[in-house]
Amino acid sequence: MGFENKVAVITGGRRGIGRAIACLFAERGAAVVIADRRAEDAIAAAAGITACGQRAIAIPTDVANHQSAQDLIDNTMAEFGRIDILVNNAGVTRDTLIMRMTEEDWDFVLDVNLKGAWNCCKAAIRPMMKQRYGRIVNISSVSGLAGQAGQTNYSASKAGIIGMSKALAREVASRNITVNVVAPGFVPTALTEDLPQELKDSMMKLIPLGRWGQPEEIASAVAFLASDEAAYITGQVLSVDGGMMMM
Repeated sequence: MGFENKVAVITGGRRGIGRAIACLFAERGAAVVIADRRAEDAIAAAAGITACGQRAIAIPTDVANHQSAQDLIDNTMAEFGRIDILVNNAGVTRDTLIMRMTEEDWDFVLDVNLKGAWNCCKAAIRPMMKQRYGRIVNISSVSGLAGQAGQTNYSASKAGIIGMSKALAREVASRNITVNVVAPGFVPTALTEDLPQELKDSMMKLIPLGRWGQPEEIASAVAFLASDEAAYITGQVLSVDGGMMMM
């Protein structure tokens, strides 16, 4: 699954799952754009990839802002002349029970996780349609498939990504653009490190493989769906969760 001569944009690419995705695409030959709100960290992540001999740039981006997302794609096109792969990985949490959740908590998570993915998809679709080629992989979560107490905002945003992706997949399939979803299970990242230990222990009991996943394992699934080997797969959700959502 090589990505030579391909350009991949990864939002939230400075750390965790996003960084693992960016590194894997670069290792397989893609030019990589790391988009993130934290400009210095994004630049450092891109520099790390460049130091390994691959081409990577950082574009500071607030995906929740429509113009910022459009600028991301415009700047990518100006730099590389095309965009082949978009991975919408940027995500945030503000976990609490609904009785304590504020409207700001709800809006912030939905704006970044769901509206952010929509903003980037909307900006990327036009050049992809002109190319008659594109691969979009949106990152959801097991919380978007089954829900999670204390995460009405996060679960809603991740479930929304699934519905949005399926609708978009139908809109753009005739232009050789696929849209798929990866739904990770529990992975040690900045979003999960602050979870209460008792919750971590209870979640572990639900994982048939008996362990948490690794960012690189999520990245491998994303790379497959973005590859030409997956050209006949669109509108699908791939759970990478150690068997948690087995049906």
